[in-house]
Amino acid sequence: MTTPMKQADSAAKTKQRVSDEQRHLVLELRRRHSLREVAEATGLPLGTVKTLVSRSGAFRDNEQHRAMFTLPPISASTETLPSVPELPVQEVVTGDKEVDAVLWLRSIISTGQTALIDRAMEGAKKIRTPLDVLEKRYRDYLVVANPGHLFAAMSSFGFADLEALASRAIEQHHLRQEGAARFGDDLLADTVAETFCIEALRGLEATGQFVDFDKGQVAARFNAHPELLPHTLADCLYELGYWDQLYRLRHAADRDASDGPPDATARDWFVFGLLAQVRPRDKAEALAVFRYLIASQRDDMSESEAILCNLIG
Repeated sequence: MTTPMKQADSAAKTKQRVSDEQRHLVLELRRRHSLREVAEATGLPLGTVKTLVSRSGAFRDNEQHRAMFTLPPISASTETLPSVPELPVQEVVTGDKEVDAVLWLRSIISTGQTALIDRAMEGAKKIRTPLDVLEKRYRDYLVVANPGHLFAAMSSFGFADLEALASRAIEQHHLRQEGAARFGDDLLADTVAETFCIEALRGLEATGQFVDFDKGQVAARFNAHPELLPHTLADCLYELGYWDQLYRLRHAADRDASDGPPDATARDWFVFGLLAQVRPRDKAEALAVFRYLIASQRDDMSESEAILCNLIG
C-alpha cells in the first residue's frame, strides 16, 4: 500500500528528473501551445508543466518591458499651449464673401479651443446659404484657380462639415497639450525606447523605399534582449499602444516629424507579429487582441490570419 510519505518521495523524485533542457523546452512550447499540448509533447505530467510555467514567471506581464515602453508622466508644472490663442485674421481668399466667411470659421475651429469653436458654430448659423452649396462654390473656385491640377477639388471635401472639423480639432488640441505636458520641448527627440531600438538594430542594412529591415534579422536582434520582450499578449498590446500614442502626440504637434526612426517602426511590426505567436492566457486576453485588430485597422495585414488562428487555438 502506498503511504503519503512514499507519494511525497515519488513526487519529489519526479520534480528532480525535470532537467534544465526540459524546463527550457516547456517554456518555449508554452508560447505557442496550450498547457495540455505541452504536456503531451514533452511527456511530462500536466501538473508538472503547470508548475514549471507558473514558477518561471515568463507568462506574467513583464514589468521591466512595460517600464521601457511607457510614456513620461504628465507634469502639472510643465508649460502647455496658450489657453486663449488670438482670433485668426479674416482674409479675402476666394472673393466670395460667404465662402470666405466659412473658411474663416474653419480657421477658428482649427484652433481646437472650445470657447472659440462655440462662437464659430454660432456664427455659422447666421450664414443663410446652405453649407453644402457653399462647398460646391468653393470646389468650383479651386478648379478654376488651379487649372490642370487633377486633385485641386479634393481640398474642398468636408468643407461643409464643421462638426467633424470641430471634433478633430479638439482632439488634436488635447494631444498637443498632452505632448507638451509629458515631454516639454523634447517631444520630437528620440525616446529611451527608440534609442534601444536603434542600438539593437545597429549595423543592419535597410532596403526598399520605405527603409525596411529583414524581419528575420530584426527578430533575432530583439530576441537577444529577452528582458525587454513582451511575455503576454497584454504586454504586446501595451507596447503597441505606446508606439501608437507616441505617433499621435507627435503628429498633433508636427505633421512632418511624426514617424520616428525606422528602427522603432521595425520594433512595432516585430511586436505586432508576436500577436500570432504568444498564446492567449484566457478568453478576455484573446478578445482584447481581436478588438485591437479591428480598432487599429490592421486586420487586413498579412500577419492577421495567423494572429486570428493563434487566438482561436
